[in-house]
Amino acid sequence: MKRSDPKYTQFVSILNEELVPAMGCTEPISIAYAASKAREVLGTFPEKMTIEVSGNIIKNVKSVVVPHTGGLRGIKAAAAAGAVAGDETAELEVISHVTEEQIDAIGRFLDNTEIGIVHVDRGHVFEIGVRACAGSDSSYVRIVDYHTNIVEIKHNNEILLKKESEQKEQDLTDRSVLTIEGIFDFAESVDIEDVREVLERQIDYNMAIAEEGLNGDYGANIGSVLLSNHEDDLNYRMRAYAAAASDARMNGCELPVIINSGSGNQGITASVPVIICAHYYNKSEEELFRALVVSNLVTIHLKTGIGRLSAYCGAVSAGCGAGAGLAYLLTGKYKAVTHTIVNAVAVDSGIVCDGAKASCAAKIAAAVDAGIMGMEMYQYGNEFFGGDGIVRRGVENTIKAVNDLASRGMKATDAEIIRLMMEGEV
Repeated sequence: MKRSDPKYTQFVSILNEELVPAMGCTEPISIAYAASKAREVLGTFPEKMTIEVSGNIIKNVKSVVVPHTGGLRGIKAAAAAGAVAGDETAELEVISHVTEEQIDAIGRFLDNTEIGIVHVDRGHVFEIGVRACAGSDSSYVRIVDYHTNIVEIKHNNEILLKKESEQKEQDLTDRSVLTIEGIFDFAESVDIEDVREVLERQIDYNMAIAEEGLNGDYGANIGSVLLSNHEDDLNYRMRAYAAAASDARMNGCELPVIINSGSGNQGITASVPVIICAHYYNKSEEELFRALVVSNLVTIHLKTGIGRLSAYCGAVSAGCGAGAGLAYLLTGKYKAVTHTIVNAVAVDSGIVCDGAKASCAAKIAAAVDAGIMGMEMYQYGNEFFGGDGIVRRGVENTIKAVNDLASRGMKATDAEIIRLMMEGEV
């Protein structure tokens, strides 16, 4: 692919749009972002707040620790952190610079402020609305479809922002340009300097939190469990480091990650195994960067037809992306990449998303394992064929089948998962 090709610029733009830093699990951080903006519009600290959330937001916020809150979990904690200590200009790093005094203030705010939670269903899988009140004044901020997409801002009865259209991610580069063939071509031809900054940041951030997960005590310590007595086994190391990063992220670690498709866990899964493998085999920086281009863009391609949130575990798509990146890194062959993707999705497309929490680390390990298995099947001359379950003839047709399964077929599953989770305190 030539640099003058319009698709080349689109691929670079997609990487820059998707691989951005976030502090903590992205759904609670989006609530904190909306709350910080509501406080800024209100002009003072709220005396009362109402948080409107769609079911999938409840699912992904209920059980995770919000960073810089002293170990607090859930929707109210995320809103309080944003209202008290959030920097509304920092988007997904909104609570990256919270002081010890502010942590104490967040706790006092929760104790003394009425915060209501309302489950809303207005046709958006991803929706957050924050209404903040102080005396007779009020503000309202609404986010839909993706984490920083503010579509409505009000101060009292004055409308400060109202987007005419709420089409999903309308301001982002058109993802329909993505195909596996196009991704492979771009990875082969991209000028490394065009992607260096975004990929170096991904390597630095995501490996730092993986190391922290292994060295600390976070959640169920899936990474440490996997690595125990298997330190020299590459396949275990790839799974363990990816899981450890999620261990830390889901359980309050205050290090940022570089996300993919709106998810830190997906950003971790798509990148960390490829980085570990490249270091193990002493691959060059250029080889690693090109493999990360494949893993990240394949993940984005798989997730585009599914949507940001669904009942389909996003780690599955990212595990396939990791497998594709590994296949590229170790073989450089297009057929290895395509067969790895098909094999991997045939293995673990049944994993459901029941929200962000400690067990995400274990699902990441399973997804990476499926990606590795998919690659090794190809290396030994084995594959799944069109007609085997949801597998279709051709990689793009198989991806389309998975998209349909996740976005349409699992709607009822998603609703039941949310119902079960809402039986407890949200």
